[in-house]
Amino acid sequence: MAKPVTLVTFLLPATMRHLAGDQAEIKVFAVAPADDAVPTLGGALDTLRRIHPSLEERLRDDYGRIRRHITMFVCGENAQRMGGVDCVLPPGAEVYVLPAL
Repeated sequence: MAKPVTLVTFLLPATMRHLAGDQAEIKVFAVAPADDAVPTLGGALDTLRRIHPSLEERLRDDYGRIRRHITMFVCGENAQRMGGVDCVLPPGAEVYVLPAL
């Protein structure tokens, strides 16, 4: 049996686009950690790290959590309120990345 996968679109603010080849949107696949699990924000961030490693230090801390000065919205909901990196991603999820004000 194959691990579940979903396509995720990260939407970056202008201040971070230089870390991703000046792209405003980055599409990645979030792969579930096991056959009976679901894709999570952490899985999508792991894939994003492999494609654009310079974004990693800006988005996650040394423990793999979303940095305190970053807010991510998954399909319009604050990811921190949905479990942080353990937030379940629906198919075709859009993740808006915003620096804290």
